[in-house]
Amino acid sequence: MNKDYFHASREPRYSVLLALPLLLLYELFSFTLSGSTWAGVRNGADVMLKSLFLRLGGERGVMVFGVLLLAIGAGFVVQDLRRNPGGLKRHVFALMMAESAVYAVLFGVIIGKLTALVLGMPALLMQIGGGQLDVPTQLVTSLGAGLYEELLFRVLLTGGLLWLFLKLGWRRTVAAGVAVVLSALIFSAFHYVGSLGDEFTVQSFTFRAIAGLAFSLLYVTRGLGITAWTHALYDVLITVVQAQA
Repeated sequence: MNKDYFHASREPRYSVLLALPLLLLYELFSFTLSGSTWAGVRNGADVMLKSLFLRLGGERGVMVFGVLLLAIGAGFVVQDLRRNPGGLKRHVFALMMAESAVYAVLFGVIIGKLTALVLGMPALLMQIGGGQLDVPTQLVTSLGAGLYEELLFRVLLTGGLLWLFLKLGWRRTVAAGVAVVLSALIFSAFHYVGSLGDEFTVQSFTFRAIAGLAFSLLYVTRGLGITAWTHALYDVLITVVQAQA
């Protein structure tokens, strides 16, 4: 992997397009399980992002959200392609997927060890919740977590907090650090909200907060596409391990 790859893979023409199959797979499998574009068990961040559109226009509103999301992504890709003529290189997407898979495995080990170190407890693989759901549903919501939780907590929340703190005159390093920590804490707390929220424990909250910090760092350094797939594969990996335990 050379410098050109690391730069190009963060740009929208690769990063956004890599996230697109994740969006399509999640929506397809969610529809297959529920028979609806909205009903059924869905990832919480997905529900939060679409709720306003649902209230305004029902299922048509949800479709409008999908069209807007695709249009915004397409706009970033088209702009990037115009700045970087020459087309797309398929091997870059393959390398990005391989990189995401490696990070998912590393995160599965490192985040658990860091949690154990912070809490002073033996190393173990923490539960990610969803135990009340069947495995296929957990796998589908894992795909949704990769896309919609990264959009909500990294792109919108972390980016929004950073913008706010910079507007308030904070130094960029301080603003970035506080934005990342706050978004990680909010990301962790989010998993205990709602009827399908998990039972709160210090262990699981700490585990998720550390995961939020890790995903935020990955987003800042490697962009949306790799972070979204890393998050999705990471959740899928833990779901599979829990199912076999």
